[in-house]
Amino acid sequence: MIKKLHHMGLRSGHMYSAGFAAIGASICTWLISATAEDAGIDRADRWGIFIGEWAPTLFVLGMALRMEEAREEKEEISETAVFDKSMAGSSRARAGV
Repeated sequence: MIKKLHHMGLRSGHMYSAGFAAIGASICTWLISATAEDAGIDRADRWGIFIGEWAPTLFVLGMALRMEEAREEKEEISETAVFDKSMAGSSRARAGV
C-alpha cells in the first residue's frame, strides 16, 4: 500500500503536513463546537478528539513513506554505481588496459 501511495505521487512531507493540519483542525473544531453549539462541552470534546486521532495515523504514514523514499534513493544510488562501474570497465577495454 505504501509503495502504491508513493507511486501515486504522495510524499512524506504531504503526510506530515496533513498531520499538523489535523492537529490544527482538532483545535478549531473544538473551539467552534464549544462556542457555536448549545450541545455542551462534551460534544466539543468528542469532535476535538475525533479529528485529533487522525494525526498519529498521518504521521505514521509519513514515516512509512519516508522509508520508501529512502529505499528508492538507495536503489537509484546502487544502480548508478553499477552503471558507473560498467562504463569504467568498457572504457578500459576500449583503451586496451
